[in-house]
Amino acid sequence: MGHSAGLRAGTRYAYARGFKRKGLINLSTYLRNYKVGDIVDVVANGAVQKGMPYKVFHGKTGVVRNVTKSAVGVILYKQVRNRYIEKHVNVRIEHVRHSRSREEFLRRVKENARKRREAKAKGETVFLKRQPAKPREARTVSGEQKPESIAPIAYETTI
Repeated sequence: MGHSAGLRAGTRYAYARGFKRKGLINLSTYLRNYKVGDIVDVVANGAVQKGMPYKVFHGKTGVVRNVTKSAVGVILYKQVRNRYIEKHVNVRIEHVRHSRSREEFLRRVKENARKRREAKAKGETVFLKRQPAKPREARTVSGEQKPESIAPIAYETTI
């Protein structure tokens, strides 16, 4: 038998609904608002075949460029050999969700702005760059408890 090279070849697990996620689609999927410029994740929902993205775009993050009543146009980047090509894909809203990739960045921006305001009011400088986690502090172990040796119990057959 030859290898299938159809439109959905190799998507057995990518398009499958998750465990306990089968059945009706949540209404919140249809009640979300998308605006031009929003960052979204394109994740195909196997329960809806209409407006499904091609398998290459499954799991990609892009920017909304167009909004219609039941779909959104998304700008994505596809790697072709040594370069990335900009692709414009129209996808139904069942296959799109707001990306959480910038949440931590935006939270950090607000936190840094707050720290900068407080430091300016006090008249001192503040270091706002992220730092890697420092090594843990040294600890001294008291010698009150003796170390305990642990060994496996020999296998016994009791018949």
